[in-house]
Parts: sequence; C-alpha cells; structure tokens
Amino acid sequence: MISMMRVGLGMLAMAGSLAALGADKKVLLVAGRPSHPPGMHEFRAGMLLFERCLAGVPGMQVRVASNGWPTRVVGDLVVDDPGPFEGVDAVVIYADGGGGHPAIQGQRTKWFDALAKKGVGLGFVHFGVEVPKGDPGAAMHRWVGGYYEHLFSVNPMWKPEFASLPEHPVTRGVKPFATHDEWYFNMRWVPGEKGVTPILVATPSDKVRNGPYVYPQGPYEHIQAARGRAETMMWVHERENGGRGFGFTGGHTHKNWADPNQRRVLLNAVVWIAGMQVPEQGIPSSPTDAELTANQDKK
Repeated sequence: MISMMRVGLGMLAMAGSLAALGADKKVLLVAGRPSHPPGMHEFRAGMLLFERCLAGVPGMQVRVASNGWPTRVVGDLVVDDPGPFEGVDAVVIYADGGGGHPAIQGQRTKWFDALAKKGVGLGFVHFGVEVPKGDPGAAMHRWVGGYYEHLFSVNPMWKPEFASLPEHPVTRGVKPFATHDEWYFNMRWVPGEKGVTPILVATPSDKVRNGPYVYPQGPYEHIQAARGRAETMMWVHERENGGRGFGFTGGHTHKNWADPNQRRVLLNAVVWIAGMQVPEQGIPSSPTDAELTANQDKK
C-alpha cells in the first residue's frame, strides 16, 4: 500500500529558509510489517506520523510505503515495485531487521548500492539498523557507516540522558531529552568511523551494561569492560560521493514519538539526508494526541 502526500507550503516560519531550494526533494519512508505487541514496533504508525509532521516542509514530497516493501502484481507473481524509488532523494527504513531486513533481500542490496552511488540519502530506524555481519554489514558501512551486530551490539531497555548535543544541522532546535526505550549501543562502525558524526550520545551505567539486555539477556564481557565509556545512539554519515545517511537506534516504543525533541531530531535527519537545509530552529511539529496514537497496527 502506498500513500502519498504532496507537501505544499505551510509553517511559515520555515518558508524563508527553505523556499529557494529549487526542485522538490522526494522522500520515501518504508514502514515494515506488523511486529511485536501493541505500542511497540509501530512502523506504519510512526512513518505516517513522520509524513504528517513533514507536511509543512516547502519543496518536499513524502511517500509512505507500508507493510515492508513496495510491490506490484505481474501475472501470478508479486514482485518488487521500483516505481516509488524512481527519482528519490532519500529513503528511510523503519522495520524489523536482522536476517529479514527488507534492504538485503534478493537483489535489493545492489539496488540500494545504486541509490547510494547516485547520492541518495539513506536512513535506518531502530531494528532497521541491524543486519547480519558479513556482506550485509559491509553494505551498511557503505550506506550509513555503522550497524547493529548480533552478540556485539546490545539492546537494553533504559533511559539515556542526552544532556548535550553537537553542533550539526540535525540537532538544530533539539534540546536535551531522555526517553525510556530500547536504545541500542556499541554499534559496529566502519574502520576509523570514517564519515561518522555522533548525534545522540550518553554514558550507560554499570547496571545497564550488566544487563539484562532484551535479547540475548547477556551480559557480554566486552560491554562490561567498556564501563564509563560514552555510547552513540544516533549518528549521521557522509559518504565520499556527498551522499548522506543516518542511524537512529531508539523507536521501539511508539509513545516516545510524543517527545518533541526525539521527534525533531529524527525529522531534521530526514530533511538533512534529502540534501535540504535544516532551519535554524529545526523542523517544528505539533501533532495532536489523536495523531500520535493513530494508525497503529491491529495486533
């Protein structure tokens, strides 16, 4: 199912800084299939919320592809539909990852490599930052500079305090915040963390490092041995060809999108990887309670 919102003018506070960007930027938000209990991994509801929040960004078109991947019927077969990807400036995936990650099925890794070579921005949210090590991990290094590696990275439920933020377009208008969520850390970074800029950083307590993690429960000795070290929960990446990417490890719990700073840093990142200028105060959004709880999957 594809829903499309042709984004027009609005949010006049942004118009001055974004009006002169030229041709519209096209963004595709890929929402994964239903997963986990209600209120968790609400991929479709999250992406439709982001689409609505981005509706005031002049010069941007946003599409949401629901239930895993755009497909079409050819004869008796259901096949990947390349249509929604044509001419895109950015693709963001919020979906279950691991071996079932939608970007590594079949020929899609080559497809994403082709997008990256064109300079298309790529973003991955929560479980979407996890792929198996080996070729999939190497692909994530090419696309966004890091990924969650099973038994190397960890996924505890905790409340990191993002007390300070670096100066970067993605952090514009974002104030310190903290949400209790399944914030992954200890990513497997590209060698030398080349092109990677940490955005959301906090220091886990010894208790968090000692587990339990969500799965497997741990603890892992290498995580315990790094006690006192600050960890990155969101990062941005600039590829050598100028393409951009980001990874955001939170997003397990849907209600946390009600936090205006968590929401803003994610919206800023989408605008940034699309090659647009982020306004000085970031991307504003004021969804209602009804909008925040809408479109959740029937589970």
